Order: sequence, then structure tokens, then C-alpha cells
Amino acid sequence: MVKSTTDVLIIGGGPAGIITAVSTRNTYPDKKIMLIRRNPKIAVPCGIPYMFGTLASPEDNLMGDAPLKAKDVEIKIGLVTDVDPQQKIVRLESGEEVIFEKLVLATGSKPIIPKPFRVEKKGIFAVHKDFDYLVEMKKQIASANNVVIIGGGFIGVELADEINKMGGKVVTLTEMTDHILQQSFDIEFCKKAEEVLQADGVHLRTGVKVMNLGGGDAVEYVELVDGEKIPADAVVLAIGARPTMDLAEKMGLQIAEFGGIKVDEFMRTSHTDIFAVGDCAEKRCFFSRKHSPVMLASTATAEARSAGSNIYSIKSLEMNKGTIGVYSTRVNGLSLGTAGMTESRAMEEGFDIVTGISDGIDRHPGTLPGKNKLYVKLLFSRFSGTLLGGQAYGGDSVGELINTIALAVQNKMSMVDLDTIQFGTHPLLTAAPTTYPLIVCASDALKKVYIPA
Repeated sequence: MVKSTTDVLIIGGGPAGIITAVSTRNTYPDKKIMLIRRNPKIAVPCGIPYMFGTLASPEDNLMGDAPLKAKDVEIKIGLVTDVDPQQKIVRLESGEEVIFEKLVLATGSKPIIPKPFRVEKKGIFAVHKDFDYLVEMKKQIASANNVVIIGGGFIGVELADEINKMGGKVVTLTEMTDHILQQSFDIEFCKKAEEVLQADGVHLRTGVKVMNLGGGDAVEYVELVDGEKIPADAVVLAIGARPTMDLAEKMGLQIAEFGGIKVDEFMRTSHTDIFAVGDCAEKRCFFSRKHSPVMLASTATAEARSAGSNIYSIKSLEMNKGTIGVYSTRVNGLSLGTAGMTESRAMEEGFDIVTGISDGIDRHPGTLPGKNKLYVKLLFSRFSGTLLGGQAYGGDSVGELINTIALAVQNKMSMVDLDTIQFGTHPLLTAAPTTYPLIVCASDALKKVYIPA
């Protein structure tokens, strides 16, 4: 039996695993680090939809091993089947054993496939992160005429947009809630995304549930609860994902009530020498500390930096303060971003809120070519003035604008702070200094507090 030893062992080769390894090496340069992953090739998770349209080749979405090799991290390809937390031994399907001091679980998530959709028919796909699976999925979808995507969250919307770019297909997106992206945006933003998708020819069916995937050996149609049958020779399930916790459960680690491996603020599990990061780890809301279903590579890498820094000794500045939830996407040329709470979510949680709105453009003067409408909405606690969240849509500047809003949320900035923020502008890069959106939003909110309607 082959045996090897390492100081820090990471199971999982996605963004969380890679950044844990890099952060550990940066903080503890003398430690031996090993990363085990199942597959030789790893797809960039956020880039998966773009394998179907924008990218010339699926290989253009490979993550690559350069960050790990640069940090002298040993990479082992294999399937972990068992972990002995007492003896600190990991066993692989090959029979090999690895002895470790510290273990990090970065096992990610797997697609949710409801029981009615677990049927043996050709043409039904879930959004797995397996590179070879995705290559075959693209090949089969390329030859399909009618494609139905079930699930109107970020992945479903992006896949609908990208598969539509293939051309020669009828693409339909179905969503149970009244609007696509409704779990992450307020209604005015959802409607804007729907508008641009439909303008490009994507068919939407919202507020209706899919009941059945019909056909013989291959899928032929998707049946909705109202009896409508949508022709389909390819169906993509983009309903969501759940944490991959098989190893953690076998080890007897504590599992959070609503899913995910239970971790503390330093990403430690119920076993002192075992950490969990990324989609497999429990998420708690930055504001309420309740369970949060957020699964993002950006969140995963933030947790990974905390785990890597804290793995041998606690460094309080690297603690996980909770999940804000920062998303951005681009649909048919429209960029949308959201950070923190939406207005609807804040009201559900009982916050007394006030909103500030900015409706302008992202360059100045407005006669410049390439300008885009820029609509921003910020949400504040009415009496403390603390920023709770923000949303935006417009051109590509939205991506970094929403990151700025997330930073302001994390640092608990107030409407007064934002109203007096110092900032830089340029005609080709930003909105005008006289109408900078964060200041306009803060001023609008202040006016509503001091001069109630």
C-alpha cells in the first residue's frame, strides 16, 4: 500500500481549494501542502455558461494549475473514499493513503435534481462541474433544435443567453417564481433582465412549475403544471445546487440544520484540525446570521483565505464575518449586479428601511459614444442610516460598482458616509461628478428621512 504524508491536505480542486492552498503557502511557507482532486481538468465554475456560446472552445474555460505549481503545492488526482479523523488518514479509491496534520474540505456542491426529473432519457442534463461531461453536453445541445432550461437563477439565465447565441434553436427558460432572478433582485431589475432576454428571442415561462419530462428513450417535451407541453430535444436542469457533504457525514462532522458543514468564524468544523470552505460549508447571512443559500466562487475564495491564514493559528483580521451575497451577471449586453439585502428581503426580515435611487448614464457628457443607462438602488436602515444592500443595471461598469457597494456594506457605511464620499471620475470611465450614482442614491435616501413624503 502506497502511503504519503503532508502537513496540510486539501480535498477539492475548485476555487476554494486552490485559494486555500495559496493562502496557506503565503502564511506558512515551510509547510508541506497537498491538494487532491478527482479530475485532471477543472472547469472555471463561473465560466461554464460561456462554454456554450462566447468561448471559442471548451478548453478556453480550463482553470489550470499555474497558481498551485507556483506555490509548490503537490497535486494528486484521485477519488477520496474515506477519512479517518482520529488517525488523520485519507484513503483513496486507488488504495493509496495520505497522512495529514490539517485537513481542508473544499468538496463543493452538486446540482439539485428533483425526483420527477431523475429519468433515464437522452437529452437531459444538469450543470455538473465535470469538464468532460460539459464538453459532451455542449456537443449534444449543439445538435438540438428545441432547448428548455429549467430554473431562472443566474446559471439558468446565463445558459439561456449563451445557448441562444449558438443560433438555429428555440430556447425556452422556465421559472417557478413570477420573475427570473427573483431570489437576488427586486422586481424592477428582474423585469429589465426579462426584457433584454425576450428582445433577443428567448422564450420565457415564469410563475409556472414544470411537472414532467416526457418522451421515449430521449426527451421530447417539457410539461408544465397548466398542461402546456413545450417541445424539447434537450433539457438543462439549472434548479440550484446543494453542498457535497458525503465525506463530512461519514466522518461524523457536525452538519448545519439547513445544510452545509457547520463551521465557525474561522472556517473550523467540529473537529479542531479539519476546516471546510466553499460551497460545502455552511453559510450565514452577514446581517441576520441566519442560514444563507449563497454559493459563489467569490464567497468561496474569501472563506479560503480565512482558512489558509488561520489553519495553524488564529489571525482575527482574517475571520469570516458572514456572507453578504455579491452577484453580477450580463444578459444580452445588459449588466446587472446585487450586493447585500434586496428591498423585498429586508422587509421580510422586518427592517425599517429607506431606499435611494439614481437613474442616469455611465459617462459624461451624455453625448459620448458607448454610453449606457446606469440605474442604481441603495437600501439603508432608516434610523441608523447603515447601508444594507444595493442593486444596479447598465453597462459593464456595473461589475465593479457592485463590488464597491459590497465593500461599503461590509464596512457598515452610512448614507451620510456615502453622501460625503471622495471619488474619482473620468468622462470615458464613470458617471459625471455632479451625478455620481452612489452620492445621488445617498442624497435621495437622506431627503426621504428628513423630509418624509
